[in-house]
Amino acid sequence: MTDAHETAADPSLRTTGGAPPDDAGSSVTQAPTPLLEPREGVPPVIADASALAEVTAAFAAGSGPVAVDAERASGYRYGQRAYLVQLRREGAGTALIDPVACPDLSGLGAALSDVEWVLHAATQDLPCLREIGMVPTRIFDTELAGRLAGFPRVGLGAMVENVLGFVLEKGHSAVDWSTRPLPEPWLRYAALDVELLVDLRDALEKELDRQGKLEWARQEFDAIASAPPAEPRKDPWRRTSGMHKVRRRRQLAVVRELWETRDRIAQRRDVSPGKVLADAAIVEAALALPPNAHALAALHGFGRINRRQLEQWQAAVDRVRGLSESQLPQPGQPVTGPPPPRAWADKDPAAAARLSAARAAVTALAERLNMPQENLITPDTVRRVCWEPPATVDTESVGAALAGHGARPWQVEQVTPALVAALDQGVS
Repeated sequence: MTDAHETAADPSLRTTGGAPPDDAGSSVTQAPTPLLEPREGVPPVIADASALAEVTAAFAAGSGPVAVDAERASGYRYGQRAYLVQLRREGAGTALIDPVACPDLSGLGAALSDVEWVLHAATQDLPCLREIGMVPTRIFDTELAGRLAGFPRVGLGAMVENVLGFVLEKGHSAVDWSTRPLPEPWLRYAALDVELLVDLRDALEKELDRQGKLEWARQEFDAIASAPPAEPRKDPWRRTSGMHKVRRRRQLAVVRELWETRDRIAQRRDVSPGKVLADAAIVEAALALPPNAHALAALHGFGRINRRQLEQWQAAVDRVRGLSESQLPQPGQPVTGPPPPRAWADKDPAAAARLSAARAAVTALAERLNMPQENLITPDTVRRVCWEPPATVDTESVGAALAGHGARPWQVEQVTPALVAALDQGVS
C-alpha cells in the first residue's frame, strides 16, 4: 500500500473535526460524519451591488486562502456560464453570489487577486469565473493534488470523506442552476461545497509534502493559473456523437449544416443544444439524406417534431444538396502532430518501437510514483518525442524536447531518464 493510499484508508490519519490531521495523526476512528449544515447556516444570496460591495470588503479583510466554487447549468443552458459562485474565507465566512444579478465580479476578483484560491477541478471552473471578472494569480487544486498524491478517488465528496472524515450531500450536482429563485436545499448543498475546501487543501498539502511532491504540485498549479484561455475548437461539429458512422463527404456536410443550425437555435433560445436536437438524430439524417420533410419525419429523433421545425431541418439538408464538391468537408481533420499510434508500425517501425518502449517506461515510473500516467506526462508529449526524437538522444536533448512540448520542470526531471533509456532501447 502506498503512502497516499495509507492516508486515504487509515482512519487514524483522518479527523472528523473539520481540520487536517496533525503530524502524528488523529486517534479518531469512528465512521464518517454527515455534513448537513454550514457552520454559520446558509447565507443569503448576494444579488445586488450594495450587498456585493459588502461581501467584497469582508473577503478582502479576511485571512488565508479563499475557497471558490461555481455552479453551471450544463445540459440545460447554452454555454458554460456560472449561475452561482460560492466563496469561503477565514474571517469572512461563506458567500453565495448570483452572477446573473451581479454579472461583473471583477471588483471581488481584484480584491482577492493576491490571495491563493482553492478550487476542486480548477480547469472546469476557471473559464466561467474568468467570464465574470474573477481571475486568480495563485491556486491550489484539491482534485489535482489528490491525483498527484495517489488517491484512487478524487471527487470532492470522496476526498472530503477519506481525508477529513465528513460525508457531503451528493444530490444536487446536476440540477438546473439557472433556476430562480434557487431552492434552499440547493443553496445548502452549494455552501457545503466550500465549507471544508480550505481544510482539505491544508491536509493535502501536508500529504504532498510528506511524499516529496509538494513542489511538483505547485508547478502544476502555477501552470493552470497562468494558462491563457483555450482557443475555440476548430470544426466543433466533428465531435458529434456517432460521427464514426459518417464516411461520405456529403454526409459529413449534412452533419456540419445540422450542427451549425442547431447551435444557432440553441444560442438564441439559451438552451443546451441537445435539447434542440439530439446528436443521434443529426447522424441519422446525415446517413439517410432524406429527400423531403416526410422522409425526415420517419427517422429516429424527428418523429415528434412539429411541421415547421421539420421543414427547418429539411432545409438544412437541402442546402447541402446544392454544395459543390469543393465546398464539402474532408473526411478527417488536418493532423498537426504525429499520426495515430495504430499507424506507426506501417509508417515508421522504428518510431513504433520507441513508442512501445516509452509507454512501458512511463507506466512503470507512474506506478512507482503512485500517480496517473497522464499527470506524470501527457501521452501526446510522449508521442511527439518518440515520433521526432532529438538527433542525439541524451539527458539534455530529451529534457529540452520535453520542456519544448510544455512539460513542467518536475516532469522533465522525473521522466527524462526513463525516456532516454526507452529511446535508446527502441532503436537498438
